[in-house]
Formats: sequence, C-alpha cells, structure tokens
Amino acid sequence: MSLRAIVLAAGRGTRDYTTDQVGLVASWELDFWGKFRRAIESADASLMAAVADYDSALVSLTADVANLYILHRTLEKRLAIARQNVKTQQESLEISEARFQGGATSQRDVEQAQTVLQNTRAQIPALESLLRQTQNALSVLLGRPPGPLTDILTGPRTIPVPPPRLAVGIPADLLRRRPDIRSAEYKAASQCAKIGVAKADLFPAFSLSGTFGYLSSNTGNFSLGEVFQGSSLNVVGGPAVRWKILNYGRLANLVRVQDARFQELLLTYQNTVLKAQQEVEDNLVAFLRTQERAERLAQSAEAAQRSLDLALLQYREGKTDFTTVLTAQQALLAEQESLANTLGDIARSLVGVYRSLGGGWELREGQDFVPDAVKADMARRTNWGRLLEPAAHTPRPEATPSGSPWPKRQ
Repeated sequence: MSLRAIVLAAGRGTRDYTTDQVGLVASWELDFWGKFRRAIESADASLMAAVADYDSALVSLTADVANLYILHRTLEKRLAIARQNVKTQQESLEISEARFQGGATSQRDVEQAQTVLQNTRAQIPALESLLRQTQNALSVLLGRPPGPLTDILTGPRTIPVPPPRLAVGIPADLLRRRPDIRSAEYKAASQCAKIGVAKADLFPAFSLSGTFGYLSSNTGNFSLGEVFQGSSLNVVGGPAVRWKILNYGRLANLVRVQDARFQELLLTYQNTVLKAQQEVEDNLVAFLRTQERAERLAQSAEAAQRSLDLALLQYREGKTDFTTVLTAQQALLAEQESLANTLGDIARSLVGVYRSLGGGWELREGQDFVPDAVKADMARRTNWGRLLEPAAHTPRPEATPSGSPWPKRQ
C-alpha cells in the first residue's frame, strides 16, 4: 500500500514523500482459558440440536401422514356403512309402500321411511366431501399437488388393525429416542458451554502477533523500486496481553446472564421429559381402553343388526308398527358409525404411542439430509463447493469427545 504525507521541515517549507509497504499480518491467541474450546462445544451442541429438530419434524410428519391415512380409511368405512344403510332403508320404504297400498298401514309409515332414507342419503355427500379434503391434505403432506392419490390409496378399503399388545421397551429409552428431548438437551448443553466462553473474558487473553513484509520510501538514499529487496525487509512480532479489567463488572453480569439462560433451558429440558412421559402414558391408556370400547361396540352393532332384522320381519307380518323399524334403523346406523370411528381411534392411538416414543425419525438413516433435486437447484444458483456433500453436514455422533453432550463448565 502507499502512504503519502506532508512533513514540515524547519526553515525549508513543505516536503512530500511516499512510502510503499507490502506484507502479511498474523495474530494467534492462546486458548489458555478454554474460550475457543467452549465455543466449539457450543457450536457442536447447536448443530446436534438442529439435527434433533429435523428429526422431530420427521416424527410429526410421519404421524400426521399416518393419522390422515387412518382418517381416510375411516371415512371410506363410514361411507360404505351409509350406502349399505341406504340400501336397507330403501327396502324398508318399499315394504311400507306395499303395505300402505294394501291398506294395512297409513301414509305415516311411508313418510317416516322416506324421512329416514333421505336423512341417511344426505350424509353421503358430506362424507364424500370430507374424504376428498382428507386426500388433499394427505397430498400436501406428501409433497404433491392436491388430488385423489389413486396410485397410493389402492388395495382393501379397511381401517388398519393394530396388534392387541405393544412392547414399548424400557422407559429410559424414551430419553434417547425422542428428538425433542435430545433437542432440549443439546440446547441446554450449548448454553452451558457459553458460560465458559463468558467466563474466559474475565481473565487476560494471551496472543502472539507479527508483521512480515517490505517497506520502502522515496526519501534520502531510498527508492520505491527497492521495496522488494532484502534491505527493505521489515519484520515485527511479539507477545501481547489483553485484559478487559476495566469492564469487569459488565463481564461478570454477562456470565450471570448466560448462567440464567442455562437454568431456563435446563428447566425446559426437564419439562420436556415430563411431558414426554405424560404423552406415552396417555396414548397407552387410550390405546388399551379404546380396544375395550371397540369390543363393546362390535357386540352392540351385532345386536342392533339382529334387532332390525326382527323388526322388519314383525313389520311384514303386521305384528308391530313402523316406529319400531325406524328406531332399529337409526340405532343400527349410529352403532355402526360409532364402531367405525372407534376402530379408527384405536389405530390413531397407536400412532400416538409411536409418536410419543419418538418413532419415525429413523426414516432418514442412511439417507442424505438434502435431496439430490434440491441440491441440484441450489448448486445452479450458488457455488456451494463441497458443503452440499453428505459428509459436509453429517453431525458427529456426540457433541463432545467425552461421549456426553454436556461440556465441562469453566
């Protein structure tokens, strides 16, 4: 670089001179108090927390897809029940019309049968609308434009039947499997390391700095053309000590702030663990009790079907009025819908169990975080170098060499 200055020479007026300097300046600070080590530990823990947040999103996405699929199959079952009841109620209407024309009953039976039939038919468009909305929501979760998903939703239109029993494993495994717990733990660990970074500023910082280069000017016997000659070599170096002792009170308060934030994240971690345990217990109870409810509803639906068959038989023979048939039809439809919804609740409660146990994030194992298509688009826009390669953003198994995510406090 060039430096131009004006020098006032006594008795000779003003004189101009030019100085050229070319060189390198380097400085290295000794990590005597572990400031930079703590900063690296904090960054590693933050990276692992980000990965855990990604896994938590995968758990939520997987559970939402499963719940929408179960809802779709439940709506299909309810739609089939409604159509079957329409068929049965149509037959009842025909029987009431025949008996009315024969003079065995009044017009009221025909109107009652028509009322029940049209009410059941009115449920079909609503169920079809919900079914299409569920397909659209499922398409969005799968990253597709809203549509019917005929290529995925093929096969038997039955509600998934979960196993009657579950093996949830050891409760301590919950702390390792749930990504939100790992995320809260790593965030607290990252903040714990920041306490050490803040404490290191309370002590003096030792560093080595130096300058290596060439210096020349146009004054005296020197010439700017000699800047790269050996006589123009300029080397300056030595140790340095920097201590912010006059800001000691402010630095001490910063340590207290970092410690308070760590305590906040520590309590958040504890609450996350407690909430996870509650979610596991709630979903397990729901899974077991819903199965019991489904057994009772299945028996009730069978009894309602038998009751309707007997009511229709007695109505044909003139032993009962149409009100009995009407009541039996309404009871059958209600019991069958309750059973279908309960079977869906069983499957959804099982999804809730797996979700509360942290299941679903394992889908990414063995795969890259960023899809190839996304990486190709990013590479066309910006030169990412080797940062988009799998090894560049694969986190280390542990945040610290000791095997614990908690760094040592300074």
